[in-house]
Amino acid sequence: MSRVAKNPVQVPSGVQVSLSAEEVAVKGARGSLSMSVNPDVEILQEGSVLTFGARKEGTFANAMSGTTRALVNNMVIGVSTGFSKKIELIGVGYRAQVQGQSINLSLGYSHPVIYDLPEGVMAESVSQTELLLKSTDKQKVGQAAAEIRAFRPPEPYKGKGVRIDGERIRRKEAKKK
Repeated sequence: MSRVAKNPVQVPSGVQVSLSAEEVAVKGARGSLSMSVNPDVEILQEGSVLTFGARKEGTFANAMSGTTRALVNNMVIGVSTGFSKKIELIGVGYRAQVQGQSINLSLGYSHPVIYDLPEGVMAESVSQTELLLKSTDKQKVGQAAAEIRAFRPPEPYKGKGVRIDGERIRRKEAKKK
């Protein structure tokens, strides 16, 4: 059995989990999420504790039980507290403005870059050079942050570009004469 799947998931109060043969639905204060479950994975609910296991013997079933446990845990955390990613724009003239469900980015190009946020992801501008993305779905927040970062990835000489908070950039030394 997977080491990850051995850890049970604690469901906090205010979060409802409904299990069916091929789907898990989680409902909380911030919204609701659902996902389909692999038929090789068995999910048991005892009170406010979810346990995961493999229905069959084999490495694939073990791996899927651990993956399912991690995804369901992210769903429970998402509907109870939510996920957020902070994005920093580093460079002269780099700025961002949130306009409804789109972000207007000035990244040193001859034109502004407009990024439409996916459904379920909210953005707020902390300052002109900082964005905060929020959602109940961890995958959507991470994907949106990665897509925004891809417009101008940090370069290794000066460190200019779009970086996700906590990201370390390996700096290179400039050529010497």
